[in-house]
Amino acid sequence: MNQHILQGRSVDEVLWFRRRSVLRAAAAWTATGGFAGALAQQRSNVVELRGDVLLNGRPMRPQQFVQTGDALETGPDAHIVFVIGNAAFQLRQNTRMAVERGVTLNTVSLLRLLTGAVAAVWGKGTTRQIVTPTLTAGIRGTGTYLEVRPQEDLRTYFCNCYGVIDMAAGRERVVSESEYHQSFWGEPAPVNGRLLTPARAINHTDEEMEFLAQLVGQRTPWQVAGRRGDHDGSGYMEPQPGRTHPAAR
Repeated sequence: MNQHILQGRSVDEVLWFRRRSVLRAAAAWTATGGFAGALAQQRSNVVELRGDVLLNGRPMRPQQFVQTGDALETGPDAHIVFVIGNAAFQLRQNTRMAVERGVTLNTVSLLRLLTGAVAAVWGKGTTRQIVTPTLTAGIRGTGTYLEVRPQEDLRTYFCNCYGVIDMAAGRERVVSESEYHQSFWGEPAPVNGRLLTPARAINHTDEEMEFLAQLVGQRTPWQVAGRRGDHDGSGYMEPQPGRTHPAAR
């Protein structure tokens, strides 16, 4: 298991994908046709729900369907895994998030994370956005993990696990190109004059990104390449002499 440094998260919370209930649910999801099967059979697009989760302010039931325009909130020790179109999401405990509609009802145009943490895999498509209190990210097809930290004035941790992302904070703009976890802090106030600063890879695993990718019929770049990289947040599987983190340029 390739786990990044833990910072304010428990081992059990990060290794959610190992639970038998999750593995059984994922196998059933794949066997019944994934998201297309859920639509055709009028089933829920929730792969697993654990603990107290609010959907648009009301307690959520496992058979309900999460769609664009909905707001979700997880309680202590709760989490939810669901799929909308070609995007898969896992919300950690104590998370508040909304998904906004794209060109169709089943296309997410924007993920707005208010607090907490979410891992997500996005299939290829038109540009979509992730918005937090301290940064904005424009994505196409990629894997992401992000946290908004209320105890740190809503400081944001953002990892481009793979893909190309246009990162913005205030007037700062950088392009993140990653094959293996390129990580940033979105700072609530400038640090050495910068609102986007380099970060280590923390609080998520290669395997959970692989798990989410599988739910939408994808494989991560490191699966395709058959190797892993360093967990240093640089975005590369192998050292790249002379190339620096985009937030350090």
